[in-house]
Amino acid sequence: MRTWFLCKVKYAKETEQGLLKNVSEQYLVDAVSFTEAEARIYDMLGSVIRGDFQVTNISKSNLVDVFFYEDIDIWHKCKITYIVADGDSGKEKKVTQFMIVTAHDVKEAYERIFESLNNMLVSFRVTEVTESPIIEVFPYEKEEELNPTIPENLKPLREVQAELREYEEKDE
Repeated sequence: MRTWFLCKVKYAKETEQGLLKNVSEQYLVDAVSFTEAEARIYDMLGSVIRGDFQVTNISKSNLVDVFFYEDIDIWHKCKITYIVADGDSGKEKKVTQFMIVTAHDVKEAYERIFESLNNMLVSFRVTEVTESPIIEVFPYEKEEELNPTIPENLKPLREVQAELREYEEKDE
């Protein structure tokens, strides 16, 4: 299960008139600890924000899932409720979860959350949809995705060089 951290970042942003204005923005980072969340936010924003910036707050988020649609980057927070039966006692229990989805407006966010959750086995209700102040979401990227595996038909250079040396030694 993912752990999402909400990171607040403060920096001087250039306005359309060319003036600098101090802003505080929120970013969502998938990380295993507060330390990793801070390191990742500095790494991700270091090349994007010109000048100095400061991470002023990091907190664990109550979000359980993130649904990204590429046509827009406005995030909406959705409150989802559903009923589950307790396995031991058999009593019904109301579960509330929060998720975010990108959408142009609240109505589209409502529709997209239904579309994203249509495979749930229990019936659910979307009880609240609000526009979120989150600017961007940074999901976890596996090392393999960042450094793809070497195809089988290629060898590391040091192996090729060693084979070449062996071949040259045989010819002498």
